[in-house]
Amino acid sequence: MLIHDGGTQFATSFAEEVRDGLGRNGQKELPSKYLYDDIGSALFEAITYLPEYGLTQAEERILQRHSAEIAEYLTAHGMVVELGSGSGRKTRQILETLARHKSMIYCPIEISSAALVSCERELDDLARVSILGFEAEYLDGLSRAVARRQPGEAVLVLFLGSSIGNFDRHPADEFLRKIRRTIEPGDTLLLGTDLDKPLEQLIPAYDDSLGVTEAFNRNLLARINRELGGDFDLSQFQHIALYNFHERRIEMHLRSAKNQVVTIDKARFMFRSDETIWTESCHKYGKYEPFEMARRTGFECIAQWVDVEWAFAENLFVAV
Repeated sequence: MLIHDGGTQFATSFAEEVRDGLGRNGQKELPSKYLYDDIGSALFEAITYLPEYGLTQAEERILQRHSAEIAEYLTAHGMVVELGSGSGRKTRQILETLARHKSMIYCPIEISSAALVSCERELDDLARVSILGFEAEYLDGLSRAVARRQPGEAVLVLFLGSSIGNFDRHPADEFLRKIRRTIEPGDTLLLGTDLDKPLEQLIPAYDDSLGVTEAFNRNLLARINRELGGDFDLSQFQHIALYNFHERRIEMHLRSAKNQVVTIDKARFMFRSDETIWTESCHKYGKYEPFEMARRTGFECIAQWVDVEWAFAENLFVAV
């Protein structure tokens, strides 16, 4: 079952944030959440299979090897809510393990309806797992999902991959605090954090040899053309992936190849040659940083599992 939220309001927010982000005097910027329309979500799913992008494979290894151990902490949990489920491929292992002990309700939350359909198709065969999807933004979907919990039932929130890394560090803390305010003491959060690693691993993960990440990034401009009446010439914007050493993050940008003017629904935006639109950040963490993040935001990190092939950590937070 798929529950939709108000699409008109979401479209209005998209238009407003595009105008605000491209109209800035300094660094032009677009929110990374808008990368994930139906086409963008499909392209990102393809990225997770690329040999350069080791993150997804690392997380899958952790969940395959340690799902039984993770489940030992979750005996009272009857609801799993996943923020940004994608296809649900990584989630299968943990749902299968939890459902061996009791029936579960799984609530994937996505802003892409196509990703939700793909997720439901991927996981529909799981025994003792009922799927209730929400086409909504993270916190709205989480609030609506947990409102359906049964009395005495604990909730596991999944925020997997490197999604927390898309936030700057202070906003990441505030986002975790909002999750904590939405759930109850004893509920848990399984949080994925991509760890610091050498540049020779990092840069190719965000600028692969097949150009899939480039297509994913440029699709944001194509989406503006499709949905907002823009006239971006995609061939005149180059995908670049940079590492910001001070902030310890990968930044994805789209760089203008020349001086040009782009029109979006009668609004005109000037681009200088080599000027960029900043589209996504992917912050990296030290192994012990999640323990401090938990302490600052109303949680306790009670367990951590780390993949040694691609430095990545799965962290289990409990709400206190």
